Amino acid sequence: MNDKKLMNRAADNIRVLAAAMVEKAKSGHPGGAMGGADFVNVLYSEYLIFDPKNPQWAGRDRFFLDPGHMSPMLYAQLAMVDKYTMDDLRAFRQWGSITPGHPEVDVLHGVENTSGPLGQGHTYAVGAAIAAKFLAHRFGWMMSQTIYAYISDGGIQEEISQGAGRIAGHLGLNNLIMFYDSNDVQLSTTVREVASEDVAMKYKAWGWKVIEIDGNDADQIRQALSEAKAEAERPTLIIGHTLMGKGAIGADGSSYENKVSTHGQPLSAAGASFAETVKHLGGNPEEPFAIYPDVQEMYAARLAALEQITAERHEEEEKWFKSHPDLASKYHAWFAGEIPSIDWSSIEQKPNQATRSASATILGKLAGEVENMIVTSADLSNSDKTDGFLKKTHAMKKGDFSGAFLQVGVSELTMACLCIGMALHGGVIPACGTFFVFSDYMKPAVRMAALMELPVKFIWTHDAFRVGEDGPTHEPVEQEAQIRLMEKVHNHNGRRSMLVLRPADVQETTVAWKMAMENTHTPTALILSRQNITDLPAAHSRYQEAMQAEKGAYIVNTDENIEVVLLASGSEVSTLVEGAALLRQRGVKLRIVSVPSEGLFRSQSAEYQEEVLPTGIRRFGLTAGLPVNLEGLVGESGAVWGLNSFGFSAPYKVLDEKLGFTAENVYEQVLSILH
Repeated sequence: MNDKKLMNRAADNIRVLAAAMVEKAKSGHPGGAMGGADFVNVLYSEYLIFDPKNPQWAGRDRFFLDPGHMSPMLYAQLAMVDKYTMDDLRAFRQWGSITPGHPEVDVLHGVENTSGPLGQGHTYAVGAAIAAKFLAHRFGWMMSQTIYAYISDGGIQEEISQGAGRIAGHLGLNNLIMFYDSNDVQLSTTVREVASEDVAMKYKAWGWKVIEIDGNDADQIRQALSEAKAEAERPTLIIGHTLMGKGAIGADGSSYENKVSTHGQPLSAAGASFAETVKHLGGNPEEPFAIYPDVQEMYAARLAALEQITAERHEEEEKWFKSHPDLASKYHAWFAGEIPSIDWSSIEQKPNQATRSASATILGKLAGEVENMIVTSADLSNSDKTDGFLKKTHAMKKGDFSGAFLQVGVSELTMACLCIGMALHGGVIPACGTFFVFSDYMKPAVRMAALMELPVKFIWTHDAFRVGEDGPTHEPVEQEAQIRLMEKVHNHNGRRSMLVLRPADVQETTVAWKMAMENTHTPTALILSRQNITDLPAAHSRYQEAMQAEKGAYIVNTDENIEVVLLASGSEVSTLVEGAALLRQRGVKLRIVSVPSEGLFRSQSAEYQEEVLPTGIRRFGLTAGLPVNLEGLVGESGAVWGLNSFGFSAPYKVLDEKLGFTAENVYEQVLSILH
């Protein structure tokens, strides 16, 4: 245990560094970072267990920051444990630096998550805690780490906090400790102007242990963390009442604490004196980017202690590995992101089924062969057919994480963020399911999964207006166009940020799942039908021909000397097949192309693209979404038949007739562009 005066000095050092980063960048948020410094200082100097020599050690504790605008606090704290240099801090928010305005996942530098929209970061922590519980059931004490989260007033207010709080309490995640930085000041108002809820009572109602403390008192923080670590049944919320801009003063020595003005701009812009504040906190205004010698000594001692702690832990792990060779093999493979060899060709699909049903068949196979896969559904498992997985396992519940299915209730955004947290933790393969129209709830999380390059599998069923009687509120029209934009955005490694697949029949669904499981670099979307689809024709093996979907688009069948190419994805491909029969009777020479992923197709060689879609041949596209889904492939000389309005409530076969998704309309539309 460190001396309290030294702990206060270390926290003041963090405050100076945080304020200096924002001041130099002329941009950022110093106030919250200065108020939260005491908590992170106690956490990192006395509680958080990590390996200074191996940042990726699977057994480490993890710290998830929710309010990304408080990055100066995190970077300053990580500088104390040798993760960043003073030059890194000086480069805060600058081009090419490793200290961006909001933290981006960088485990080598101690950053466990990209802090995006408020509320998501702590939900990732809940997902990580679930993954840790799942893995602890399989590997025992090897997964005995603690997951820490840090949340602000804004994160508490975001609606996602309800889903995260409810689920964490319901599951009894006693390996989760969250610090709530309650400073009563927001970016443009005080908290009392927008909220009057009893946060402690709310979390108690969800089944959390709640401890309320002075969040700037090292002794109280220490006591709360020790109490939380000892909790055996519940997650813990530590409500720390802190001072926004703690230590900030004006040129005349007047206090600038607890002011809205210090939240989102440099101290000098807020009217405070940066120089006087730095002096007040024990620093040198001429060179604020420095770690005080006694603080450096304190953290050097902590790092030395951690090296000893983790060396002993690794020694015990090696003994365990030798004593449990089969489990050791799984442990290493799972954390390396490996998937077992799966005989995809052996999966027997019933013909002419909905692709959601085909997905259920595959999920049943995966449940038996991919032991570290976790599937979750937003109260739709019997409709999005993720119950194909559930039927081969059982749901997780408090005190029992032997199952591999997570029932989250109606909470799509929370569910997506939980899966992100699982992926960030590592060792598991998360997938989540719901109706495609509800992907609207999930877009912020999908974007973050793409930004972090996490291989979460998004299973979206009921893919088009053929939801039918449910009506326009439940019929996705514009959703496919929205999610396919993620195929056009590249991540920072130069890859398309997401793989989006809409398979055309049951065998193409098998191939799509194969692609999803083998895609370990980005998230994957599987867009699946509610209604049955007639299998596409095949000269020999439909599965083998569907394997061509791995190139994003492929020729289903073709005539010689073609005069038109018909292309679509999903169930519309079978409609093209029906229309093609009428056109061929008329003597039209044509080609049918299935395009489950335009983005993947655009990644193929120019030669292959020309082979599938030859230049100078007219094209006709059919899409149950917005025409823009196919306009880039069809080009100006062709035509796309799509949906330009919201849907309607009626049986889907009636909608097909009324909206023109029939063989007869394909026939008419193709003739109109040929003559």
